[in-house]
Amino acid sequence: MEDVAIKVNHVTKNFKLYFDKPNTLKERLIFWKNSKKEIKTVLKDVSLEIKKGETVALVGVNGSGKSTLLKLMTKIIYPNKGKITTYGKLTSLLELGAGFHPDFTGRENIYFNASIFGLTRKEIDRRVDDIIAFSELGPYIDNPVRTYSSGMYMRLAFSVAINVDAEILLIDEILAVGDQHFQDKCYAKLEELKESDKTIVIVSHSLSSIRNLCTRAIWINNGRVEMDGETNKVVDAYLQACK
Repeated sequence: MEDVAIKVNHVTKNFKLYFDKPNTLKERLIFWKNSKKEIKTVLKDVSLEIKKGETVALVGVNGSGKSTLLKLMTKIIYPNKGKITTYGKLTSLLELGAGFHPDFTGRENIYFNASIFGLTRKEIDRRVDDIIAFSELGPYIDNPVRTYSSGMYMRLAFSVAINVDAEILLIDEILAVGDQHFQDKCYAKLEELKESDKTIVIVSHSLSSIRNLCTRAIWINNGRVEMDGETNKVVDAYLQACK
């Protein structure tokens, strides 16, 4: 197992969907029998391994389960069946500004967010200037992040995530936000991390970027692994099925 970064073993994930759910205590008491729910199985007995140093894309249509799989890898949510094991320090970019406090400044959120990833105060002190420089938010770094645009949020979140020296980086569509200049800068940084043998798992609908960046793709279709292999072959098969 020394060469494995992420092991997904027979994972199934269900969500409960409620219809006409009562919102108040009175409604709960009166209509407790009328609340309808449906169990939706998003992932169905999924098994796969991602090796250390691989750059892997998860592709599939919206609702196929790829983002859910990424969240399971981060342990934000947990499977109903099966097990996911990660080997190494992990950082993630799953939701724009997740972990940011809107009333804290950008600088304060760097310390807050980086500490969540396990860095000490001294470690953050050594990296804060590099984080700010990469984000290109110098003039705004001491403003509350509630005043930031979505692109500015992304710049700050990405800059923190790539500076915590994690061995595994998980990214979900966040790079679709922001201007072309910073997107190019992010992909260049990911190329650099790829060459340094970091493990990267990315969910993106930008198939051209996936072709350029990733060495392997996993097509998730209706909650199952439809195809797993060399990036171009998997993307071509996925596009053919979407026609």
